Amino acid sequence: MTLAAMKLRQRDGVTCGPAVAVLAGALLDPAYRTRLPAVGWFHDEQGRIHRGVNWLWPRRLGTTPMGVANAISVHGARYGVRYRWRPCSGLLGRRDRLVDVLRAVEAGWPVAMLVGRVVPRHWVLLVELSGEVLTCYEPSSGALRFVGTDAVRGARLSGLGFPRPFAFVLPRPSSATRIETSGAESASPATTPERFRAVWF
Repeated sequence: MTLAAMKLRQRDGVTCGPAVAVLAGALLDPAYRTRLPAVGWFHDEQGRIHRGVNWLWPRRLGTTPMGVANAISVHGARYGVRYRWRPCSGLLGRRDRLVDVLRAVEAGWPVAMLVGRVVPRHWVLLVELSGEVLTCYEPSSGALRFVGTDAVRGARLSGLGFPRPFAFVLPRPSSATRIETSGAESASPATTPERFRAVWF
């Protein structure tokens, strides 16, 4: 069964972060991905992740960037990769060039993006880059959306419920450097564009 056919939606109004973390883990870790078809597993796993990463932050307020980074890092570890988070530079009055974000997605690493309007409200997952268009998993619908890179830079997002990016969760720079210089097959994530299309559709 493909991921698209599973209609992988967040379980409630505050588990967009765990849903994104679970899908990122499934894309990175083939063994973890095999659990997705089990009835109720995606629903239950969101709850487990939410409890595990929010041991200080109130769960009713969603999931912090650090929590999402820690959850995805569990599956990046099989490649020697840890995830970290950074704020969107646009929040500081500068235009975010997205160099690190686009490089990671283009190399096949899923990148979580926290979006909102006045305050951060919702997590989505960037999974593929084609030219200047990003493919994005939107967990409230369980569907893929397509957003232009300029729309991210200019805080003009559409189709995601909110227009402004607030933060990104992506591989640490040291991890990216190691991947680029090693050339080892074992350092390649399970989410190259070809593999992503194969497991989603």
